[in-house]
Amino acid sequence: MKVLVTGAKGMLGTDMVDVLSGEHRVIGVDIGEVDITDARATETLIFEAEPQIVVHTAAYTDVDGCESNIRHAYRVNAIGTRNIALACRKVGAAMLYVSTDFVFDGVKREPYLERDRPNPLNVYGFSKYAGEQFVASLLAEHYIIRTAWLYGENGKNFVTTMMRLADEQGKLKVVDDQFGSPTYTVDVALAVARLIATGKYGIYHMVNTGQVSWCGFARKVLELSGRHRVPVKPISSEQLSRPAIRPAYSVLQNSALELTIGVTIRLWETALEDFIGN
Repeated sequence: MKVLVTGAKGMLGTDMVDVLSGEHRVIGVDIGEVDITDARATETLIFEAEPQIVVHTAAYTDVDGCESNIRHAYRVNAIGTRNIALACRKVGAAMLYVSTDFVFDGVKREPYLERDRPNPLNVYGFSKYAGEQFVASLLAEHYIIRTAWLYGENGKNFVTTMMRLADEQGKLKVVDDQFGSPTYTVDVALAVARLIATGKYGIYHMVNTGQVSWCGFARKVLELSGRHRVPVKPISSEQLSRPAIRPAYSVLQNSALELTIGVTIRLWETALEDFIGN
């Protein structure tokens, strides 16, 4: 299958290109090669590439930055996604859109299912949910995947940041009242490869199994990287004042992935150990 991957040099996009290239003919495009907020340029790209599916990982992901750049966030995450969906419809291609756990408000205290109603708390979440709505309304042949707390080898992420700060500062303060599912980008790419082979369109959650707070996540990072003696002090979200409100609980459950195509993603602790070990 011919696959076009947007955001191909990003943290998730890089692994997506690497994994999908094993079975498919992959074309990767990144910032500077196409402006997805330009409908004509986007249409030209997709018409010339003639993909059978577009895997859309490109996004403006600076959660706090979105609060002060509302227009830019909406143009990239919503309008850009709309432009890709429209072009896919014209060329007859399917589309896979990467969304986020931040479409939810965190009111639940059990993992969010695909059928749960989104209610974003911040601009980033609103813009990504708007992207979901465009994809669902414009293109029948679509996958929407929601993932969370991503880390990988090809970009800035929480895991490498914690290790660096532990080395530089000798102690850490980390939020302990926000819970989610740390997720290795390679595992998302592997699950996507399985999913797009099925043609079973819809909404899918894709995270490593399990849940933890940011503080617990940090402690596990230090333990697995041989920095277990570095103290980690738990703090509240209020103590770490940031522009964007985060959901207190945004754990996702991969129900559709498991029930529809029989794919189970490994535990977050196992994936993290693999990432740090490599």
